Amino acid sequence: MNSGKNIAVIDIGKTNAKVVLVDANTMDEITVEKTRNQVLNSKPYPHFNVDEIWEFILGSLGKLHAAYGISTISITTHGACAALLNKSGNLAAPILDYEYQGVDQTAAEYERTRPKFAETGSPRLAGGLNLGAQIFWLFETVEGLKDSTDAILMYPQYWAQRLTGIIANEVTSLGCHTDLWNPYTNDFSSMVDKLDWRDRFAPLRPANQILGTLSTSVADQIGLPADTPVLCGIHDSNAS
Repeated sequence: MNSGKNIAVIDIGKTNAKVVLVDANTMDEITVEKTRNQVLNSKPYPHFNVDEIWEFILGSLGKLHAAYGISTISITTHGACAALLNKSGNLAAPILDYEYQGVDQTAAEYERTRPKFAETGSPRLAGGLNLGAQIFWLFETVEGLKDSTDAILMYPQYWAQRLTGIIANEVTSLGCHTDLWNPYTNDFSSMVDKLDWRDRFAPLRPANQILGTLSTSVADQIGLPADTPVLCGIHDSNAS
């Protein structure tokens, strides 16, 4: 086992999911585990196979720690993606694939609701590429979902929550063509308050902040120390 400090970077892209091990001293890539990220084209709408990704993450972390040692875990994911959690901390609905064109079902109503470009710097994009449009569509079309949603998390922080049990959000995902963020005031956009969504968004934390440590159940399952720190996480393009 490598006795140095190694960072495991969980990297969930639209096509592939990876866990990359990086030497914290040299910033060299040591090795990588990789799998396809497949969308489930099944009811209630096309959605990400988070259970399969989770099993891949746990297996990769355990394997890499046994071979090299892991001192810290960081997370980066693609944007245009959010997790809606219920009061139990589980998904209130599957995580929607942002390429699903069914989101356009409520496009006209959303167009009347979304903030102007001058407020957010967010252009109007097709399908679910504006995350605000996704959430709007979900709350309008999935019966009872708005009431059952206790917390909205950006995608990097969803995985951080599964690792630590702690909920958070972070601005690089919130501010990436979502219509949800006003970069000039460093606050949520006017639409978030207009639609009474603000209280559902998890608290904001910096991307490089240690959000917490592994939950006991996760640590026991993969063989890492329970005090392994997990960073809050960041949007992939902004991380680049």
